[in-house]
Amino acid sequence: TLVGKEVVVELKNDMPIRGTLHSVDQFLNVKLLDVTVDDVAAYPHMASVKTCFIRGSVIRYVQLPATEVDTDLLQDATRRENQVHAAAKKQKT
Repeated sequence: TLVGKEVVVELKNDMPIRGTLHSVDQFLNVKLLDVTVDDVAAYPHMASVKTCFIRGSVIRYVQLPATEVDTDLLQDATRRENQVHAAAKKQKT
């Protein structure tokens, strides 16, 4: 649901890359379009990059736009998961 939205991908080497999300696969490999780097002085080699493919194993965080995240859905999923764990724990005792 976030394809076409702007996200920030922070790499394990501390480089944040901002771009428009094009695709994500099951391994968290990410393709970004219209790529920019906030600190061009620190990463001058990224100034000419406009499209990039980022391997999932080098990603530390993906910052999503807050307005696009359905927090009600996440809270409901968390409640259900807690209920399942509580029921399983109760069965063991």
